Amino acid sequence: MNLADIPLIDQHAHNVLRPEVAARYPFAAAFTEGYDEEIVNYHARHTLFYRRSLREIAALLECDATESAIAARRDSLGLEKLTQLYFQAANLEAIYLDDGLETESILPISWHEKLISVRRILRLEVLAEQLIPQSEDFASFLARFHSEIDPPPSGVIGFKSIVCYRTGLNVQPVTFEVAASRFDEIKRQLNNQPLRLVDKPLIDFLLQQALLIAAKYRLPVQLHTGFGDPDLDLRLANPLNLRSLLEQPQYRHAPLVLLHASYPYMQEAGYLAAVYPQVYLDFGLAIPSLSVSGMRAAIGQLLELTPTTKLMYSSDAHSIPELYYLGAKWGRQLLKEVLEQAIQDGDLTGDEAFAIATAILRENALSLYNPQL
Repeated sequence: MNLADIPLIDQHAHNVLRPEVAARYPFAAAFTEGYDEEIVNYHARHTLFYRRSLREIAALLECDATESAIAARRDSLGLEKLTQLYFQAANLEAIYLDDGLETESILPISWHEKLISVRRILRLEVLAEQLIPQSEDFASFLARFHSEIDPPPSGVIGFKSIVCYRTGLNVQPVTFEVAASRFDEIKRQLNNQPLRLVDKPLIDFLLQQALLIAAKYRLPVQLHTGFGDPDLDLRLANPLNLRSLLEQPQYRHAPLVLLHASYPYMQEAGYLAAVYPQVYLDFGLAIPSLSVSGMRAAIGQLLELTPTTKLMYSSDAHSIPELYYLGAKWGRQLLKEVLEQAIQDGDLTGDEAFAIATAILRENALSLYNPQL
């Protein structure tokens, strides 16, 4: 089964870093979720992901598989030409960018649009952090928050929440009065420093306000789930914590996209997608960050229960353009292997498997999102 000619919709990725920012970090920093100096400067180079990736990058760039040779080749090409090379090698049709990661360090969406079709995913917590210092009281803040996302801004085809990072996925109902009191407390503590919103009642309240708007427009809401950098508590990143939210009928028509295969909670995520109509999954970050056998197992476990109409490709690429290519390479390869095994097992016919691959790599995202917005 050849999946190379299927153009990919990368339904969750991040902007590339500005060159002067990227120059301050070791190349290996983009290949780890850790940020401790010992991890970044030493241990990150000794993962199966990094060792494999150096060889794959070198093969595409036609240079030796060493950091120095790759760095020289990257410099000779320049960032724009380098990114274009990776996008073409990945056979990418479009990328859906969450531009809320390291907002001061990234290249704008307009830079990416020179190379590929781009649609925007709006990060809710970043919006709130921008609006709170500008607002005198909670009522005016909430009115402004609503106005910024209802209707969704031009080019925005989904929302994104990092509630998983900030306070965990056990999202609970919060009254207006409680949210207002938390807003007032945050305002009292502001000291002209950039705001980092970590207040659970207010975050939970704002996410549920956004879900009501998402339900109104049938707009997907992406949620970080599973592993990530040490800022999150992995115990609270299990998507089963979302059950009380999923049971609320007012959010029934807001599609929730659980990102990153929910690793290591693939089976839990697959169960939720199997029983809740509004739950969808993707396998970015797990692909390509795991070992080859780990990636194969992750996709296989997702498909144990997940309807194939509910699983989507993404890379979760960030910082450097290599990650777009590596995600595409291994997303296709491991999906192919898992589906071919399903053919051998008698789960699928060959024609069914190819149709499912096409759906996961592009059609499901095109159906769920409205990229014409």
